[in-house]
Amino acid sequence: MLYNDISNWLKNYLEGSGLECFVVGISGGIDSALTSTLAARTGKRTIVVSIPIHQQQEQLIRANDHVHWLKSKFKNVQSIEIDLTQTFEQFKSLFNKEDNLALANSRSRLRMVTLYQIATMNRGLVVGTGNKVEDFGVGFYTKYGDGGVDISPIADLMKSEVREVAAQLGINQEIIDAPPTDGLWEDNRTDEDQIGASYEELEWAMNCDQQSELTESQKQVLNIYKKYNEQNKHKMSPIPVFLK
Repeated sequence: MLYNDISNWLKNYLEGSGLECFVVGISGGIDSALTSTLAARTGKRTIVVSIPIHQQQEQLIRANDHVHWLKSKFKNVQSIEIDLTQTFEQFKSLFNKEDNLALANSRSRLRMVTLYQIATMNRGLVVGTGNKVEDFGVGFYTKYGDGGVDISPIADLMKSEVREVAAQLGINQEIIDAPPTDGLWEDNRTDEDQIGASYEELEWAMNCDQQSELTESQKQVLNIYKKYNEQNKHKMSPIPVFLK
């Protein structure tokens, strides 16, 4: 099974690194739920971390429910919750101009710093939770935020495959069915609200044969995909280096 292959890969990588545990940020979404479950299945110590910043209540409830489910199934799972709301507000107060996108990205980067603090203190690896559409299709993640990780176990899985594997592992159906969101905006906007297309449509666009005849709606989705893919190339490509 695919989930066995991924968990074995995680276990072998951790053992080869000489480190001792996995650290996974938990959001209440399906990607982090699956990633944390795959890490827990290795039998290695897995620290799951909830890091709310003005978080919507339903997201916190889903995250807590998943943590309780994980700990009931795997004795190697440890949980931590660190509320960074006040830290974020203090950070925001340092600037005399509000830029909502910059602040949303700062939330993600504050979480990354927290995960690495925990990982360093525990000799651990920070495990990425991005899927293939996000990481290699539209670049829908924060550079040096949720994109700052040590290992990416589900980055070759389409969102539909993430849902399929999550269902096979018995992950809470409420999490599987929840509208995907990055949880970085106080108005609870979904990923589809931000991108303008669903993950199913983006998967289609990633695999689209552009030689075939397209409907107007398909052309629109393809244009959305191309726009994000192009503007986020700086995230998905290696950092440019001047070579002397």
